[in-house]
Amino acid sequence: MDRKNFLKKAALSAAAAMTGSSILKANSRQGKSTYDKLMHQVGFNHLPNKEIKSMKTVLHKASTRGHADHGWLNSHHSFSFANYYNPERMNFGVLRVLNDDVVAPGRGFGTHPHDNMEIISIPLEGSLEHKDSMGNVAVIKQGDVQVMSAGTGIRHSEYNKSAGQEVRFLQIWLFPNQKNVAPRYDQITLQEQQLKNQFYQILSPNPNDEGVWIHQNAWFHLGELEKGREATYAIKASGNGLYAFVIKGDVTIAGQSLNSRDGFGIWDTEKVTIQADSDAKVLLMDLPMGME
Repeated sequence: MDRKNFLKKAALSAAAAMTGSSILKANSRQGKSTYDKLMHQVGFNHLPNKEIKSMKTVLHKASTRGHADHGWLNSHHSFSFANYYNPERMNFGVLRVLNDDVVAPGRGFGTHPHDNMEIISIPLEGSLEHKDSMGNVAVIKQGDVQVMSAGTGIRHSEYNKSAGQEVRFLQIWLFPNQKNVAPRYDQITLQEQQLKNQFYQILSPNPNDEGVWIHQNAWFHLGELEKGREATYAIKASGNGLYAFVIKGDVTIAGQSLNSRDGFGIWDTEKVTIQADSDAKVLLMDLPMGME
């Protein structure tokens, strides 16, 4: 797919541009959801090679990410998003979007729609006020994890009500394993001790498990390791890969040195070792490399 078609069809412009219900209405008229369009045009990069069992990796250095500065929103894109298009950076398995966003004081994402996408937000600094079409009104802050299963369609806004503090947060989109489910919203608050020198589960496919849950065979773990600490992570399911995002600090994962905001994808392996070369905070995303 060329850049022209990507920009025409992606429907992934920044949320500020996605006001009103025009996108959902257009999708309805055409008989295609956002999910269908994305799956058709994106495909899957970094699929596991079933014939070769040695570990595969892909490195995304922080400096190679896409970047957009809208004044009120400063965003870095690990994968193609809005006006950033890189055919080699479309996704990692079912991981479609990983945006590292900074929202200015008193600004935010206006009400806009989504459908058939699992959307996870992880605030790193500050707080956002959330409102949605299901009647939820909430505040997510540093230490929280928010999830929305867009399903048949949801409209929401996220606003930084602070007069002087920026909000920094990660916005993550995953393709679901079930389409047109009932929309849902949830959030949790993590305790600092849960993350200390270990990887704590913050997301899974199971409503009765630790953390929030989503419609996908994925597990997220978050950890804060002191310098010199080491942890081993075992992949949860056959056919899954691991995408690690370094929130801060320096680490070595499976022999690869990584720095703050680097991303590193690994597949065709059963476990990986994470070593902290400085005090570090890392998000591990264990997710399917293909779609059934």
